[in-house]
Amino acid sequence: MKRYAKTPVGAHYGLGDWLLQRLTAVVMAGYTVFVFVGYLVRPPNSYSAWSALFAETWFQVGTILFIGALLYHAWVGMRDILMDYLRATGIRLAAQCAVGFVLLTYLAWSVAILWGR
Repeated sequence: MKRYAKTPVGAHYGLGDWLLQRLTAVVMAGYTVFVFVGYLVRPPNSYSAWSALFAETWFQVGTILFIGALLYHAWVGMRDILMDYLRATGIRLAAQCAVGFVLLTYLAWSVAILWGR
C-alpha cells in the first residue's frame, strides 16, 4: 500500500498572523490603560477639554495607532472566521472584500475625524 504525503493547501497565514493579532491586542490594551489612567489623573470635564486633548499630535498619533491595531485585529479575526465557515470561494471572497472595504472606510473616517479640523 502506497502512502501519499498530505500536501497542505491554503495561504499558510498561521503563526505570523497569530503573533501580530496578539501584538495588536497588547497595543490596544496599553492604549486603553494609558487613556484610563489619564482620565483618572486629569479628567476632561468639558467638550473643550476633550477637544484640546485630541488636538495634541501625540494623542492623535496614539489614537490612530490604536485604531490601526484594532482594524488589523478585526481583519485577522474576520478573515479566519470567513475562511472557516464559508466554503464557497466566491462567497468567501465577496465577504472578505466587504469586510476589507468596511475596515478601510473606518480607517479613512477615523483619519478624517482626527485630522480633518
